[in-house]
Amino acid sequence: MDKPKLLIVEDDEDVRRQMRWALADEYEVVLAGDRVAALEAVRAHQPPVVTLDLGLPPEAQGAAEGFATLDEIRQVDQAPKVVVITGREEREYALRAVDRGAYDYFCKPIQVEELKAVLRRALYLYRLEQENRELQRHDHAGFEDVLGTSPQMEAVLGAVRKVAATDAPVLIIGESGTGKELMAQAVHRLSSRHKGPFVPINCGAIPENLLESELFGHEKGAFTGAHMQRKGRIEMAHGGTLFLDEIGDLPVSLQVKLLRFLQEKRLERVGGRQEISVDARVVAATNADLRQAMREGRFRDDLYYRIGVVVISVPPLRERGDDITLLATVFLQRCAAGSRRRLSGFTRDALTAIQAHAWPGNVRELENRVKRAVVMTEGARISAADLELESVIAVDGRALRDVRADLERETIQRALAKNRGNVSRTAAELGVSRPTLYGLMEKLGITRS
Repeated sequence: MDKPKLLIVEDDEDVRRQMRWALADEYEVVLAGDRVAALEAVRAHQPPVVTLDLGLPPEAQGAAEGFATLDEIRQVDQAPKVVVITGREEREYALRAVDRGAYDYFCKPIQVEELKAVLRRALYLYRLEQENRELQRHDHAGFEDVLGTSPQMEAVLGAVRKVAATDAPVLIIGESGTGKELMAQAVHRLSSRHKGPFVPINCGAIPENLLESELFGHEKGAFTGAHMQRKGRIEMAHGGTLFLDEIGDLPVSLQVKLLRFLQEKRLERVGGRQEISVDARVVAATNADLRQAMREGRFRDDLYYRIGVVVISVPPLRERGDDITLLATVFLQRCAAGSRRRLSGFTRDALTAIQAHAWPGNVRELENRVKRAVVMTEGARISAADLELESVIAVDGRALRDVRADLERETIQRALAKNRGNVSRTAAELGVSRPTLYGLMEKLGITRS
């Protein structure tokens, strides 16, 4: 595999030579001694990472030329990550450079191994952002709001593409906040029904006495307050897709009526006698364990097999690897642009904390934390404290997944102890479903005692 390119912008020839020698084992090094040469090298070689000494000619004792170089590099399409190199006595210049878009700074004298670690992280983020741009440009047609390059998500997107080409009912399962509705929208957009309506309804958010009318509609005078005829969500989805979110919360009495519609493609409004034909594809979603609900008599077997012709499982965020950092970066860029904030990214401790956190609220929790951090931060970059995450320093060399597992175990054990082993109350406190909590407890070797 070819080495990534690294541009070193430094006016001192001896320092340039030393840095080239120190970094040549990991990078194809390109050198420049002033602003003009640096910009030419950026355009010609398109390096993902640049080290920039702020003291450049014609005023090597100041920082004006270095700042000008930084500003012009940042304006280049797919701009590289810039790590500023400066003296310890000029640290305020480095902080100003970060505020103007530099990825990070490093003070002289240079510690090579520390600099390598900073450069690796900068390269990692550049590649993530590049992958996201490529996905948006090519592979994600129909998946406009879906982000991810992990093998787990690629498998999900492949399944969505396949099922979208058919008219089969789809059941999407996954924890709360994983993006099940986004997947349902993708099924609709990629299907032959994409010009028809996409009609969502949350079966758990509407009181049982109103849900039947909401789904099937009603005739005038069908009940007190029914002053006019009204179409239900199923009728509204004619020619398109009906999305039944949290279908596990659908009352058993309505499960019978929904099953009849799925079998016959016909329905009767509440208070009506006329059968109405409706051509709507049904996509359902749930974060509940429907098989357990069937065993307990809370969900009909025949309805399950009718809606679950194809079952797509959306993985939780903690199982999506580098997608976590990619999503955090995209959310930061979107929120910063919407808030008109000039933020240059995450601090190193923030990135480590993001990877280590268990994310019980999944993508929704990540997006909300980033939004809040963008509003509340007073710095140029988002820190772990801005995200309300604990800083994680793995001094014993453990992998991040091990750190995250320890944090998950400690959090769950503390919550179980607080709730005296009651799984239902613990799951509610942690914001996950009971089946999800049971799965985590089994994986982490946790008992209720």
